[in-house]
Amino acid sequence: MIAMAMSPTVSGSVEMMTAMMVPSAVPALARSARENEGILAAPRFAASYFGIWVLVAVLVWLLYRPPGDAVAGALLVGAGLYELTPLKRECRRRCREHQRSGLRFGAYCFGSSIGLMLALVAIDVMSVPLMCAVAAVVLAQKLLPPNPALDVPLAVAITAAGVAVVAI
Repeated sequence: MIAMAMSPTVSGSVEMMTAMMVPSAVPALARSARENEGILAAPRFAASYFGIWVLVAVLVWLLYRPPGDAVAGALLVGAGLYELTPLKRECRRRCREHQRSGLRFGAYCFGSSIGLMLALVAIDVMSVPLMCAVAAVVLAQKLLPPNPALDVPLAVAITAAGVAVVAI
């Protein structure tokens, strides 16, 4: 098995999601604070954005079971293939755009990041180095325009890892 046998705690899941998603949300949160009128606009944006990720963290906590090799491989293959889909590209594009709603921003960012989250679940949901790597990729994908020379090899690597896990 490639995944660890230990299940995350609910607080650990929320902390994990927060640590991974805060760095990539800072530009949007700062823009919301600058551009929105009303003193509560930025905190409302932040709360609704983080609400999406808290929901995801709680769902991971509730549903997570360490996957066997076949499931882990299938998750990795699915994650890699998702990275190549039009839905991923559209969510990534919208996650990079200005959104007036933190809820909408969070939903697009979730759609942009779900493949990478699946890879995390498949390999080791509580691995701090892997969380850092996923957070770095998420941040790069939010800040940099799509680039097939980088995006396609990442997707192929994730898919190949899944095939390797199943084949071993």
